[in-house]
Amino acid sequence: MEQRVVVTGIGLVTPVGNDLPTTWTALCQGISGIGPITHYDASRHRVRIAAEVKGFDPVPYLADEMPSPYDPGVAYGLAALHEALAHAHLDVPAHAEEIGVCIGSGKGGIASLHTHFHTLLAGDLAQLPPTTYPQINQSSFVSALALRAGAKGPNFVTVSACASSANAIGEAYEIIRRGDAVAMIAGGVEAGITPLPMAAFANMGALSQRNDDPTHASRPFDATRDGFVLGEGAAMLILEDLAFARARGAPLLGEIVGYGTTADAHHITEPDPMGGGIQRAMRRALTKAGIAPEAVGYLNAHGTSTPLNDRTETAAIRAVFGAHADTLVVSSTKSMIGHTMGAAGAIEAAVTLLSLATGIITPTMNLAEPDPACDLDYAPNAARHAPVAYAMTNSMGFGGHNASLLLRRMETVGAGDDGDC
Repeated sequence: MEQRVVVTGIGLVTPVGNDLPTTWTALCQGISGIGPITHYDASRHRVRIAAEVKGFDPVPYLADEMPSPYDPGVAYGLAALHEALAHAHLDVPAHAEEIGVCIGSGKGGIASLHTHFHTLLAGDLAQLPPTTYPQINQSSFVSALALRAGAKGPNFVTVSACASSANAIGEAYEIIRRGDAVAMIAGGVEAGITPLPMAAFANMGALSQRNDDPTHASRPFDATRDGFVLGEGAAMLILEDLAFARARGAPLLGEIVGYGTTADAHHITEPDPMGGGIQRAMRRALTKAGIAPEAVGYLNAHGTSTPLNDRTETAAIRAVFGAHADTLVVSSTKSMIGHTMGAAGAIEAAVTLLSLATGIITPTMNLAEPDPACDLDYAPNAARHAPVAYAMTNSMGFGGHNASLLLRRMETVGAGDDGDC
């Protein structure tokens, strides 16, 4: 018998807040986390804006067992883990062998890699610390989280570009459904605002070049959009078997009822222009849940602010939802926090769960001149009060990776103050 899977805790570190309450309030208010790059000297770069995490103090979340110097992604992940476990009131060591960790990260420790490669090029081989490999390797991220939590169940990283953490949540959901764990820590981590990826994405033509107007640079579905804005952050969700969660009196923030993942097999960077892959992912999620498309009231779109993605996703939503697409509310979190890459799917799943819990849909900001090819209700420029029972969140990664999660509102939510806007 397959198990029902609920979410009992959420932790967030984002460009608009270093915890869940701060992030949620900022998103409801349409506040942008995008600004000039401060992590390094970007004066010579074509793109000089990003959505950075701000005012974050890693010290409370690091310990002797962490590699030193630490990679920023590890610190973001540990902070989100700390908040999620506290939110869920979960005692991991008491059930250590039945609780696992699965996270997504597209770039791993690229900030550490940048630092260590400069040391290598300078010829200072003896200056490379013995912790170099753990700092740059994605599997070390999930190991660090398991070590801190004391989780001894399934433990792995999903790497599928911008769909990485949506896949992590989906695979964790499947692990619990088939009975291989009673709970999973699932989410995503990304700390990739460094010169190499910024220059690479800029040369690809994928990034917005609105350097003089950063807060309006991310413009999903707007006719004047010119690319995405790179972001960073982390999100951790505590997934549990419903019976296990109820037995221990855990807060029930929402239920995962469907998951679909597919490949375009079309192009190394461009999405299938017909959106076939994301269509199949959405349909598989609906089929697993056993619900009709008309039951879905809100869709948190991948919505990157790139011309190809936004049109493709819009066409795919229309293909899957038919006439209901005209009444479906769609919005893009990326309009405020940029594209957090491997962490995006988890951050957006958390936001979608909060929308279900509170009946508040966060807006798509900067939508002033709608693209005629993007003709859905994108909740433009202001939060929407719209209680819904089911919501979907999409992720589409470079290389044709697609993932769709279908979530359901719980009758008794238990979000407390963390869910208020």
